Parts: sequence; C-alpha cells; structure tokens
Amino acid sequence: MASCYGQFACNIVQAKLGSSNTTPMKPMRVISLALRSPNETTKHETFTSNNIVITKKSLTKTLLEAEERESAGKGKFGKYGGRYVPETLITCLNKLEAELNLVLHDPEFQAELSTALRDYVGRETPLYFAQRLTNHYKNDYGQGPEIYLKREDLNHGGAHKINNAIAQVMLARRMGRKSVVAATGAGQHGVATAAACAKLSLECTIFMGSRDMERQPSNVVLMNLLGAQVKCIDGSFKDATSEAIRSWVGNLETSYYLAGTAVGPHPCPTMVREFQAIIGKETRKQAMEKWGGKPDVLVACVGTGSNALGLFHEFLRDEDVRLIGVEAAGASIDDGRHSATLARGDVGVYHGAMSYLLQDEEGQILGAHSIGVGLEYPGVSPELSFLKDIGRAEFYTVTDQEALDAYRRLCRLEGIFPALEASHALAFLEKLCPTLPHGTKVVVNCSGRGDKDAATVFEKTTAGLANHKTKST
Repeated sequence: MASCYGQFACNIVQAKLGSSNTTPMKPMRVISLALRSPNETTKHETFTSNNIVITKKSLTKTLLEAEERESAGKGKFGKYGGRYVPETLITCLNKLEAELNLVLHDPEFQAELSTALRDYVGRETPLYFAQRLTNHYKNDYGQGPEIYLKREDLNHGGAHKINNAIAQVMLARRMGRKSVVAATGAGQHGVATAAACAKLSLECTIFMGSRDMERQPSNVVLMNLLGAQVKCIDGSFKDATSEAIRSWVGNLETSYYLAGTAVGPHPCPTMVREFQAIIGKETRKQAMEKWGGKPDVLVACVGTGSNALGLFHEFLRDEDVRLIGVEAAGASIDDGRHSATLARGDVGVYHGAMSYLLQDEEGQILGAHSIGVGLEYPGVSPELSFLKDIGRAEFYTVTDQEALDAYRRLCRLEGIFPALEASHALAFLEKLCPTLPHGTKVVVNCSGRGDKDAATVFEKTTAGLANHKTKST
C-alpha cells in the first residue's frame, strides 16, 4: 500500500523529483503585470487583470467573492489554489478541512490556543517604533515616514512560524495523529514544529535540504535538541517538501503533514494564513492604541507568503492601506538566479496547487536563489498570486547585497538583528521612504531574528571589505 501511495506523492508534487522523465503539468503561461514604481499613486481608478476591468469601487467586491468561493470548499482564490492531487487524497484533505472549520469556531480549542500563544509563544509581540531608523530616512527638511516594526522575531523560537506550528500540532493531536512530518528551508519552521511537538508529546520528523543544512547549522542543532528526527535531503527546500509529502502520503492514518508555508493543496494555504492572521489583528489593535488609526503602508518579505499574509489579511478590505511584498532578486534578477516568483514567474501547478511559478519554457521547475534561505522556493501563495492579479498588493524585489546592508543597518541603528529574510523587507525602505509623505505610518514585519544568519553576514562583510582593500591597492 505504501508503494502505491508513494506514486500518488509523485503525482502531487507535479515536478522533477530526481527523475528526468517526471514533468510538471504544462504551465498556463500569462503575461506578468508590470510592477508599479514606488512613487506611482496607489489611487488608480481602474486597472486590467486577465482582460477584466476592475475599478476601485469593485475591488472589495472581488475580494469578497473570492473568499466566498474559498469558504464554499473550493479552496480557490480566483483561478489560483485548488487541489491538484490524486482522488485517493481527497478524503484525507476533506477531513482536514472539516476539522479546520470546526476548530476555527470551537471556543474550547480557541481558548487553549490563545493560552498557548500568550504563555508559550509570548504574544502579543510589540509594534515597535524604530526612532533611529525613522530619523535615518528623514529628508533635508526633517520630514519622512514613521517606521514601526512588528516584532515577530521576539516569538518563542525566534520567528512567526510558531504561530502556525503550535496551532497545527494541536489540530494533529485532536485528529488522533501520533506523528508529525514537515519540511523546512531556513530551519525556522522546523524549530517551531519540533518545539510544538515536544510540548504536546508528538513524534516529529523534519526534512531539510542538504544545502540548507550547511547554511543554517544552528537550527539543525536546535531541532535535534528538541527531539525531532532531522532527515537530510539532497537539494533545497523544494526537494525537502517533496520528500515530506511522500512520507506523509505513505502513512496517512497516523501521520500529519504540517505545512509551514501558504502553498500546497487546499486547505493548507488557508489554514496557514488563518493561524498567522494574528499578526495583522494585533497590528490593527496596536496601531489604534499608538496613534488612533490604521497603518498607511504594510511591508513584508515574500518567499511563499506566510508572514506577508499574516500581516496583510486583516487589512485586505482597507483599500487605503498599501500592501507591499518584497521578493528576493538574488545577486541580480536579470541573471536568472533569484526567488522573484511574482515578479518573473508564470502560472502553473506545483505541490498540489496553482500559483505563479519559476519555470522554463518546457514547464520544468527552476531552482530559486536568495541569501535568505527561507525565501528559496519556486512557487508562492495562491492568495498572493490572486492579490497580484487584481492589483490589491504590490510586489517588488531587492538583491542579496541590499538585504545584507539592511541587516547591518538595523543592527547599528536599533540594536536589532533581523533574519536575512526579513531584511529584504527592511531593504525596500531605501526605495520606498523617499516617495512617502511626511508622517506616513509604515509597518514592517520583522518576521524572524537573525542570529542564525550572523556568520553569513559577517563572512560576506569581511569578504567585501577585503575585496575593496585589494582594489584600492
């Protein structure tokens, strides 16, 4: 039976899994919409997406209709999302969806989760006014935006990932599962999952790419200390994800696949977003307490989209709030080695859902690259894909070097070391802030702490200084 399920797993991932004969679904290629420059107005009266004219007045209606389709069990955001999986897995996913719908409205589950988020995770996290960073971006007249950081780096485990992990492990226990399998890139989701499993006494297996293990060794140590079995997979996060899915499919009755990213077949993207939405809910409450209103601009890095959606979702219908996602351009977005799925990808199916993907002309999945390991994935959230198409969210890119500079900048100005993933969002402030009116309230999601990246940043900085000294002499 396990070998039969193993074949199903290959069908789910819809990509090269070590076999040159395995090809993904032929991509539905679309023309990417041009990204708006930061100084271009966000008050467009009309724009076009997939030959549909959408007016500012109809945008909220469009969003509501998408969510109605989602709540009806289709798991669709416009044309994105869905379940591109074998029929045998539909029953399993239906059970998961039904259980998710129950716990989202179960007072007992929600009370237990609220207690865990408060006493174990350490919520609510601060909305921190970055005074010196704000001063850094003031112009010659002393004017500029006010910058606030949503301090998800202060969560237990050092990232936003624990918000979702603790909730899903509670859900797995409720469903009677004995073990949890997960895939991790930078290791933050792996650490969060291992910690939650240790707390709730479930077995834990984490799949991690060999390249990522070399780049994030401290998180590998932590996962082992927390009792997880860490399995090394040749490749990167996308390969680890494929193996985690295979493992889960081979043991559906007793194991639980814990998605940490807002991708995969329905209900995984919706579930991750729901459990991360506390970030935006707290931000709205804290903004009202601090200045009596909403943020004007929200900024978050985008790998697959879990931290971005966690911040954005609460404000989707507040059309006066700009939503800005920042992808990884790698060394240079033009050399092909990047993780800018929304900026440069095309529509296709991967790991059980439709979204924008990095793929070649034949539909083969391309490798992603970023100095922020957690941003290296060739796909992206179906919901973010939808928000891009209807123009509700804006997406831009920053390079590895810009992210490194932002890491060092926050260290020196605020005494905070952000993860290199979050540093991409911080780096975009260099382009964004000069375009904003005085007093604009900007909230950046500091989605993780950067002690895991300190050696990388130091190494790159030292190498850069040595190279500069050599050129000077």
